[in-house]
Amino acid sequence: MILYEYPFNERIRTLLRLEDLFEKLDYFMQPPDALAHHVVLVTLFEILDVAGRADLKSDLLQELERQRQTLMGFRGNPAIEANKLEAILNEISKATTALINAPGKTGQHLRDNDWLTSIRSRTIIPGGTCEFDLPSYHAWQNRPAEQRLKDLENWIAPLLPLRDCFRIVLHLLRESGHGAKITASQGGYQQMLGGKSYQMLQVSLDESLGAIPEISANKYMLWIRFTSQDAVDLRPKPFEGDVPFHLVLCNL
Repeated sequence: MILYEYPFNERIRTLLRLEDLFEKLDYFMQPPDALAHHVVLVTLFEILDVAGRADLKSDLLQELERQRQTLMGFRGNPAIEANKLEAILNEISKATTALINAPGKTGQHLRDNDWLTSIRSRTIIPGGTCEFDLPSYHAWQNRPAEQRLKDLENWIAPLLPLRDCFRIVLHLLRESGHGAKITASQGGYQQMLGGKSYQMLQVSLDESLGAIPEISANKYMLWIRFTSQDAVDLRPKPFEGDVPFHLVLCNL
């Protein structure tokens, strides 16, 4: 099965982008070579751009506090596993405390680093980080892998409270979903939402079908049009036939 997620608002769109970037960060931290660490640094600059919203930190803190209050209302409910409930409450408490204690604006430590700023300004230029453009960066790339990794970990560490908080929000959002098995007749599907506010939807389908969902939604209507890729140039074209899929609507 292949999963597609679609955000209904800008805040969830930002969190999904950050999640994707941190996954890349974790992946390219593993190889010890300089090219992988270059990707880590470029990804770090992308995280800095996405996380630059002034209200992102406060949004996350407010959402986690709202979820904490909601979850505390389930204490003593015999239908709820007490251990799991307390575990998520403790996780929320630790994550919010760490984010509250994080000094200044998210990523300010990177903006204040003149050397990183000089590299960041060159990464937007195609091939702009060649050794003749940035000899000091070339020298850093030729340092032992252990030293480069230590530098990267130090630059990433102040961003981890933000990562931990948005991971909890996205986890709770995904767990809130209610799903249904649906068939899109002739590759198209519409559903009235009745003005109910959702934050994200998930579409899961068998990847062997070759169907790709193109999604559009607002609080009144959901549209899904399935396409397929041309075998030669990969251009999208209308999917021919019905498409069985699993739809989940999520809202905290």
